[in-house]
Amino acid sequence: MLLHSAENEISEDAVSKVLKAAGVSSDKARVKALVASLDGVDIADAMTTAVAAPAAAAAPGAASGGSADAPAEEAAAEAEEEDDGAGFEGLGSLFG
Repeated sequence: MLLHSAENEISEDAVSKVLKAAGVSSDKARVKALVASLDGVDIADAMTTAVAAPAAAAAPGAASGGSADAPAEEAAAEAEEEDDGAGFEGLGSLFG
């Protein structure tokens, strides 16, 4: 996202430089895999979709508005707490 925001090309060299500047040692194969997985991805669109998805998921529950759904809402909140950062677990493995 940093490279995208700076309007720089997302390349193996650029990602490696960002990681090095952050003081992170990286595995070249994993950096290569990351760059390959991002090839052809519209990052701006992906960021917009990722931000909009939680809001869209919350909308149906808000529309019902009934208090009968309180236990379900509590269970959803607990599941949400457990999943905090779950989408980023794989990113840590990229950097050894």
